[in-house]
Amino acid sequence: MYNISLTTPSHVGRMSDYIRPKIPGATVFCTVVLALRGSSLLVDHIDLLRESVFEMRSVRLFQIDAWVVLPDHMHFVWTLPEGDCDLGVRIGAMKARFTMKLRRAGFSPPTTFPVVRNGRFAGLKPGLRETKRESAVWQRRFWEHHIRNEDEFRAYVEYCHINPVKHGFVERPEDWPYSTVHLRGV
Repeated sequence: MYNISLTTPSHVGRMSDYIRPKIPGATVFCTVVLALRGSSLLVDHIDLLRESVFEMRSVRLFQIDAWVVLPDHMHFVWTLPEGDCDLGVRIGAMKARFTMKLRRAGFSPPTTFPVVRNGRFAGLKPGLRETKRESAVWQRRFWEHHIRNEDEFRAYVEYCHINPVKHGFVERPEDWPYSTVHLRGV
């Protein structure tokens, strides 16, 4: 179930130096975040997000092992098909489809990104890359971890499901409506 690379890429140093692993058929935990932390855009427009994922998934298959959508970010565990390592393409397509659907629904994205609050670029307000038709809906990057074994798989699935409790939205994972926790045992 898990393809494990024998060589781990070195990502010590700046994030801009990081090279994502390309492991065909990998199972990967990801965090994707809106540019404006504290927004409720994802849950306010959950139907548009679901449509975006469904459409993207019909073009680029993958298995959803766990998923939770919170107001301003989401966590998920996906397993890519054998021979396929295009995780970034899938996430980029999901972000682009959601942004396009938001605009069609009348939402106007901010014209600039928020000021960076921490890290190497703290205090900066990055500009939009108009040549890439970028809008200030999503953070540019996403965080990922390639799952190496069953223990990690269980831990990351549980992390997805417990996250709404951790953030104080609900008392039990089952009380959060935007989670695959409801599909346990199916």
